[in-house]
Amino acid sequence: MTRNTAASLNMHTRSVKQRLGDFWIFGVLVLLILIFGIINPVFFTVDNWNNTSTFMTDTLLLALAETVVILTAGIDLSVGANMGLSSIVFSLILQYGMEHGISPALSIPLGVLGGLVTGVLVGLVNGFLITRWKITPFISTLGMLGVCTGLTFIVCNGTSVTNLPAELGTIGNYIIFGFISFSVLVTALAVVWIYTVLTKTRFGRYTYAIGSNAEAASRAGINVNKHLTKVYVLSGFLAALAGIIIVMRFVNGSPLTGSHTELNAVAAVVIGGTSLFGGRGSIWGSVVGAAIIAVLLTGLVLAHVQAYWQIVAVGAIIVLAVYVDQLRNRNRR
Repeated sequence: MTRNTAASLNMHTRSVKQRLGDFWIFGVLVLLILIFGIINPVFFTVDNWNNTSTFMTDTLLLALAETVVILTAGIDLSVGANMGLSSIVFSLILQYGMEHGISPALSIPLGVLGGLVTGVLVGLVNGFLITRWKITPFISTLGMLGVCTGLTFIVCNGTSVTNLPAELGTIGNYIIFGFISFSVLVTALAVVWIYTVLTKTRFGRYTYAIGSNAEAASRAGINVNKHLTKVYVLSGFLAALAGIIIVMRFVNGSPLTGSHTELNAVAAVVIGGTSLFGGRGSIWGSVVGAAIIAVLLTGLVLAHVQAYWQIVAVGAIIVLAVYVDQLRNRNRR
């Protein structure tokens, strides 16, 4: 065998291994579905599909936010708290509208606008702390997690926000074609939007470039600080959207909304193959990762596993996914 032939065969083998490595998570998802379906056939019913897919939307929207951030070699630990604060602001605006006779046709759009603006402002603060004050993403977003959590309890006095318009639940729990909920539809549109942004626009190219090598990206003419600020603003927007959808589903604003959900989001992103070192990953991987989290948690519920063990399972998955990510980086180097 000639040297060129051996080198070509070696490259082909590595290429096959890489493709298999990219699709292993989909195999895990299928395996989990089969296992839980065998344990409890209810898992295969349409009702369970609706419950699982709707439950998945919260994690997936936050995973979209984390994917964009982690691609730049950053992290946003405030997405869950931002989600909670935005949901409470949305709820309070609707409650004010109910108490002052404002039509839901007006109060709901105003509430959505207020919630989204709240999320964007949190993202803007994160971007400012990271790019201007040069605080590491881990510390700055961890600090904002505490700030948003505290503000959430302050603005609602630590109590749930009720007396919301009934039309909210009609929209939030609407089922399209008998098996697609409103939450799933909105989340699917968000997935397509973020996928298009990352793969078809300059924003996406800059995001991957900064994650691969921020210094090289800067030398190539990319305004790294400006772009990172946009990334965290987008993360805040998606977190707020998740909070709004939850309120629309339950017709209730709880200060506990979003608590610890950032862990599931990060787990979904890392399971999906997005590298914590930045520069590598995909939206579709995060979709499969979020599906694995949703299937695992709903499957454990149907298998009558205690809630505490569900938390243990997610934690173990995070550790395993990070280990696999480190192995991938070693192989690539």
